[in-house]
Amino acid sequence: MSTVTGPAVPLITHHPYFSVWSPTDELHEGETIHWTGASHGLLGIVSIDGRRYRFAGRAPSDEVELPTIPQRDLEVRPTTTAYVFETDCVELVVEFTSPLLLDDLDVLARPASYVTVSVRSIDAHKHEVDVYFDVTAELCVDTPDQSVTWSRTPLSTLTGSTTEAMRVGTVEQDVLGHAGDDVRIDWGYCYLVPPTTVESTTAIGEDVRTRFRTAGELPDEDASDDPRPVGEVPPVLACTFALDVDPGDDRSATLTLAYDERQAIEYFGEALEPYWRRNGDGATELLERALEQRKVLLERCAAFDDRLERECLARGGADFAELAALAYRQSIAAHALVEYEEDVLFLSKECFSNGCIATVDVTYPSAPLYYRFEPELVKGMLRPVFRYAASDDWPYAFAPHDLGTYPKANGQVYGRDSDTGEFDRAGQMPIEECGNVLLVTTAVCLLEDDPSFAKTHWDRLTEWVEYLVEHGYDPGEQLCTDDFTGHLSHNANLSLKAIFAIAGFGLLCRLVGDDAEAETYLDTARRMAAEWERDADDGDHYRLAFDRPDTWSLKYNLVWDRLFDLDLFDESVREAERRQYLTRLNDYGVPLDSRESYTKLDWEVWAAMLVPEESDAESLFRAIRRFLEETPDRVPLTDWYDTRTAEQQNFQHRSVVGGVFLPLLDSADFSPDVVADDA
Repeated sequence: MSTVTGPAVPLITHHPYFSVWSPTDELHEGETIHWTGASHGLLGIVSIDGRRYRFAGRAPSDEVELPTIPQRDLEVRPTTTAYVFETDCVELVVEFTSPLLLDDLDVLARPASYVTVSVRSIDAHKHEVDVYFDVTAELCVDTPDQSVTWSRTPLSTLTGSTTEAMRVGTVEQDVLGHAGDDVRIDWGYCYLVPPTTVESTTAIGEDVRTRFRTAGELPDEDASDDPRPVGEVPPVLACTFALDVDPGDDRSATLTLAYDERQAIEYFGEALEPYWRRNGDGATELLERALEQRKVLLERCAAFDDRLERECLARGGADFAELAALAYRQSIAAHALVEYEEDVLFLSKECFSNGCIATVDVTYPSAPLYYRFEPELVKGMLRPVFRYAASDDWPYAFAPHDLGTYPKANGQVYGRDSDTGEFDRAGQMPIEECGNVLLVTTAVCLLEDDPSFAKTHWDRLTEWVEYLVEHGYDPGEQLCTDDFTGHLSHNANLSLKAIFAIAGFGLLCRLVGDDAEAETYLDTARRMAAEWERDADDGDHYRLAFDRPDTWSLKYNLVWDRLFDLDLFDESVREAERRQYLTRLNDYGVPLDSRESYTKLDWEVWAAMLVPEESDAESLFRAIRRFLEETPDRVPLTDWYDTRTAEQQNFQHRSVVGGVFLPLLDSADFSPDVVADDA
C-alpha cells in the first residue's frame, strides 16, 4: 500500500510506551527506536547455508560487523509493515503486524505484535536457513542506567503442548511513577515468545548477540548476572529457529512480542489497569490468547488492510492511500485504552508537544479515524473531559484543555502554575475547546442516530454553546489549537468553529425532539454565517482575522458545512478558498496561513475536502506525498512541517494524524434516518 521511506516506519505500535520504529530506509541500516528517538533495539540475523547476514537493526557496540542482506522492497499497510530481502538464492520476507482492529476492542487493546519471517528458495536448490531475532531490555526502561531482571513464563498452546515466554523488566517497578513527554515506561514486563510451529532455541543475556554473530549459536544457559543495569550493551531476549527450504518451497514462522504494563493510567487519583486486564487477565492470558488467535488475526489484518486500501484509493487516490497507511497505527498507538465504571476511556498523549493527556484540541482533529471505524472510542475521549469540567477543580464556564500530563489524568496542567495551582486565564482556549467538544459530540450522535451520549452531558453542552453564542463570533485575543502561532484576535477560522458548533448543537436539539430550540440555534448560526461572509471578505478570498486585510488562512473548520449538510455558507466561499489554496501551494503543501511557511498535516487534508475538483484535491495530496518522501527528519509522522523545506517543526507520533481519514466520511454518514424521540 505504501512505499514511502521518508519518515520513520512503524514496526511495533500499541500505546505510547510500547512503540518501536525504524528511522531508516532499510531495516538493517540503523538501530530501531522508540517514537521519542531513544534506542529500542531489535536485531535480526539470517544464516543461509552457513553465511550470516543482518536483516534488522544494528547494535552500536558490534565487534563483528556482519554483511547485510540486500533489501528489495518495503510496504507499509495500515496494520502491517513488510520488508522483502533477497540474495541470489533465497527470498526473505519479514512482516511486523500490530493487530489494531478498531471493530474489536479486546484485540485492539491487547499489547501483542507478531513478527512473521518467511523464506523461499528462488534458485531451484535446497537451502539451510536459520533465523535469529532478539529484543533488548531497552524496551522496559526510561534510561539505560536502570537495572533489570529476567525470567521465563510457561505457556500452553492450542495443541496442548507447552512453550516458554522470555521476559524482562525493571527491578524497582515504580508503576505509574512518573509523567512527562520525552519519557519511556520503566514498569511492567516485555515478553518475547518463540514460534510455536517450528522448533526453536532461546537465551537471555548480554553476550547472546556476540555468540550468534561469531559462532552461529546461542549460549546453553541464560545469563545469571541479573539484576544489572541495561547499560551500553543491553541484555536481550533472543530466539533462533530453522526454516530450511526445498526448491520451489517456502516456509514461515511467527514470533510474538508483547508488553504487560500492569497499570496504564492514573485517573483522578485512581490507578487503572489497561483495558485488556479488566476481566482479571494477566500476562499468561495475554500471551496465550495472542498465540491461540495468531492465524486468524493475521488473516483479519490482511483483509482489513485490503479493504481500507480500496476505500482510500477510491476517495483520494494513491497518494492519499499511502498517507492513510502511515497514519493508521500511529494515531491509535498514541492512546491508552482503559475502562472505568464499565465505560470505555480512550486517552491520548500529546506526543512531542507537551505530553498532556486527553487534550481536547487533539481529540478534535484525531476523531475522523474513529468516526469511521469505532465511534465508541470518540466517546471514550470525551468522557474524562465532561467529568473534569463538572468538578470543583475547573473554574470556568468554558471547556477545559486537558486532564494532566500522561499517564496522570488528574486535572488540567496547560496554562496552570505548577506551584500554586492557579490558572492563567490568558493561557486558556475558551472558544477552541467549547467548539471542539460540541462538534465532536454532535458528530458522534449523528453518526449513531442516537442523542443519548449528548443527553448525559446536556448541562455542560448547554453551558458551552451559550458561551459560544455570547463570545464565539468575534473571538477576543486568545489561543486556538494552533497555539504555536501565538495569540490572535478576531480569528476568522476560530469564528467558523464557533458557528458550526452552535449549528451542531441545533442538530442535537433536533435529534432529541426539541425542534423549537433547534431552530433557535440554527438561526443564530445562519445569522453569524452571513456576518462572517461580510466581515472576513478580502476580495478574492477570506482573511486570517477580521481586522487583517491582505491575509489568508486554511479554513479547515468549513468542512462541517458539508459534512453536517448545513449550507450555512454560499458555495462561492469554498470556491474562493479553493483558488487561494492552489495559488499558495508550495512544493510540500499549503501553509497554515499567511504568517509562516509551515503547515499542519491534518488541516491540509481537511482543507482538501473543501476542494470540489478531484484533480485539485489530488494535487494537494501529491504535495504531501512529496513531503513524506523528501523530509530529512526520520521520525514517526509529524503533523507540523515547513512547506518549502519539508523540515519537521516539532511534534511527532501524535494521534492527530487520525484526522487524515476525514475524506472517508461524507454528509450521508451524519444524516439520521429517523429523528430520535426524546425518550
